Amino acid sequence: MKIFHLSDLHLGKTVHEFSMLEDQRHILLNVILEAVYQEHPDAVFISGDVFDRHIPPAEALNLFDDFLTYLVQQEIKVYIISGNHDSGERLSFGARMFEKSGVYFSSTYKADISPYILTDETLSVNIYLLPFIKPIHVRRHTDLEIKTYSDALKIAIDKLGVDKTQINILLAHQFVTGALISDSEEMSIGGLDNVDAEVFEDFDYVALGHLHRPQYILKESIRYAGSPLKYSFSEIGQDKSITMLTITEKNNISVEMIPLIPKRNMCQLRGRYDELRSKSYYQNLNRDDYYGIVLTDEEDKGNVIANLRVIYPNLMHLSYDNTRTRTTSNVLGLNAETTKLSPMKLFNEFYTEQNGQPISEQQREYISTLIELVFEEETI
Repeated sequence: MKIFHLSDLHLGKTVHEFSMLEDQRHILLNVILEAVYQEHPDAVFISGDVFDRHIPPAEALNLFDDFLTYLVQQEIKVYIISGNHDSGERLSFGARMFEKSGVYFSSTYKADISPYILTDETLSVNIYLLPFIKPIHVRRHTDLEIKTYSDALKIAIDKLGVDKTQINILLAHQFVTGALISDSEEMSIGGLDNVDAEVFEDFDYVALGHLHRPQYILKESIRYAGSPLKYSFSEIGQDKSITMLTITEKNNISVEMIPLIPKRNMCQLRGRYDELRSKSYYQNLNRDDYYGIVLTDEEDKGNVIANLRVIYPNLMHLSYDNTRTRTTSNVLGLNAETTKLSPMKLFNEFYTEQNGQPISEQQREYISTLIELVFEEETI
C-alpha cells in the first residue's frame, strides 16, 4: 500500500505581497499530480492548512477543487484535516457528499472519533483524523484537568481507543516539541502550543502538519511532510518533497521523499548595489526566481527597488546590512532569543524594568490566567 503525505498547502497565500497562486497551481496540478500518475498511491493525506486564511479567495477554492477532482477521478482516497489557518466550517462544507467520492474531512474536534478503514488486497489500515486542537476544544468534552496542549492531545488520543495490534495512522496538526521552525509559521511565544511526541506512541505513523520544514521527531514514523513550496527566506535551504509511505505489514512502513521542483525557486543575494547590477554577476542566475536581496552599501541608494526589479522582476524583499543597521539593531535591543521566552518571563522582565522589582506570586497567578485565556481565545 502506498500513501502520499502532504500538508500546509496554504492556498491563496501571498509572500511579501506576491501572490503564490500561480506557483501553487504548478506544484499541485503539474508536479504532484505527475507523481500521482507515476506512483499510483492508494491514498493522499493532507494534514491541515489547506488554505492560508479562514476566508480563502475564489481562485484558491477553484484550485483545490481541480486538485481533488483529479484524485477522485483516479479513485484515490483523500483524507483531510483542518489546520490553524483553516476555517473548519468552511473546509468541511459538503463533507457528507464528498465521502461518497472517497474524500474524507475532519475539520472540528469531536470526542467520538472513529477511524476510516483503508484497505487493499492484503492490508487494512485504521486512519484517525484529528484536526488542529487547543485545550479549550477538549475541555468541552471531559471533566479531566487540562493545563497544556500535551494534556489536551493525550486525552483526545486516549478517547480514540486505538487497537495497537492493528496498523494505525494518525493525521494531526500540532507543534511537536523539538521540531525546527521557519519564519513563515505562526508560533506562540515561549512554546505554549508545544506537544510531546510521546503522546503518539500508539500509532504506526503520524502524518503531521503545521511546520513547513520536512522532518521527523524522535523517530521516522512521526513526521512533518512540510509545505510544498518555500514561503519564507528562512526556507531557502530546504528541499521540499512529497512524503511517500509504503506499508507492507504491521511494523514495516518505509518512507521515501519525492522531490518537488517549483516553477520559481526562492533565493537570497547579498552584495553591493553596483555588483548585483553587473551582467557578470546575474548572467548565470534564473532571474525569474523570487529574490531577497541584502545590500551591503554603507549609503542608501535612490530608487533602488525599481532599478533592481529591472534585472530581478520578482524581487520580494530588500534590506541593508551595514554599520548603520547593525547599530540600530543593538540600540533597539533586538535579540532572536527574545521570541523563545515564555509570555510570563517576557512580562516579568518588562515589569521589573519598569518598577525595579519582579512581580509578586499573586500577580504571577493572575497574569498566568490572563495569558492562558488570551492565547486560547485567539483562534478558537
